[in-house]
Amino acid sequence: MDRILITGASGFIGSFIVEEALKRNMEVWAAVRRSSSREWLQDERIHFIELNLSSEDDLKKQLQDHVFDYVVHAAGVTKCLRKEQFFKVNTEGTKHLVIALLALQMPLKKFIYLSSLSIFGAIREQQPYEAIRETDTPQPNTEYGKSKLAAEAILKGCSKPLPMEGLGVALPYVILRPTGVYGPREKDYFLMVKSIQSHSDFSVGFKRQDITFVYVKDVVQAVFLAMERGKSGRCYFLSDGQVYQSATFSNLLIRELGNPWCLRIKAPIWLLRIVTFFGEQVGRITGKISALNNDKYHILKQRNWRCDIQPAIDELGYQPEYQLERGVKETVAWYKEQGWI
Repeated sequence: MDRILITGASGFIGSFIVEEALKRNMEVWAAVRRSSSREWLQDERIHFIELNLSSEDDLKKQLQDHVFDYVVHAAGVTKCLRKEQFFKVNTEGTKHLVIALLALQMPLKKFIYLSSLSIFGAIREQQPYEAIRETDTPQPNTEYGKSKLAAEAILKGCSKPLPMEGLGVALPYVILRPTGVYGPREKDYFLMVKSIQSHSDFSVGFKRQDITFVYVKDVVQAVFLAMERGKSGRCYFLSDGQVYQSATFSNLLIRELGNPWCLRIKAPIWLLRIVTFFGEQVGRITGKISALNNDKYHILKQRNWRCDIQPAIDELGYQPEYQLERGVKETVAWYKEQGWI
């Protein structure tokens, strides 16, 4: 029985990875914080482990009595009050975990890191839009994207043994870079559902925007394919293979919500800049993270979210099972079943 450690196990994507690992009869260890909700981690077969990703020494102590075949590092933050927090969690947390695993000479078959398409930022923005490829130079325009790119650099630095640091083994890592991930349990896209249910649909910018999506279960599919077939040191983009216009997602949500009347509001980019600026300031004053922040401004402003998933198809055997129509239908049905809407 293979032993798998999943960080961020209580989160949106992490909880689905836990479920799939259980289906595959793996010995599942869910890394959680003491304060983490375990709402989606009720299976009695799950083993829990508390990991302090902010301390390399603590991690060594917490992991020293364990042996894992696989580690899936899904822990991270997408919204923070201050940019330093992105790097503390997404970058430093990854570094501490990796160094601890190497120092303990954990006999890993594969370390899977969930990064993001956001590390590339607003490149290839000239029409006609072209897909972002692995050979393109990342130019992250959000603090989240910068922190993820810095974490990737740490992994790449551990692709060979580091005897000077006492790390005599290399890290067999694979990096996955999903585009916008949606599905049951997700709360950011859910804000759009609530908005449409309240009869308003908000979009930004008058220039064409090409958007890509990937359903959470397809991300999970890619995680386990990467364990089996991923080449160490490789990076793979993930989407459903299609490109959508900005209104497509809204139209599908409207249909699944029973076609409520909806006022469509399209705002100019400069207005979004003002709203997100004040949203960020209010968040810092109140101590509550706002969905309308500086990172959100850059994300909504970006016009091209195309990415090339052919390497994932060719090398991993990745085949997206959920196009947007099917994924939205299943997601909204889940929201209804759970009483979210």
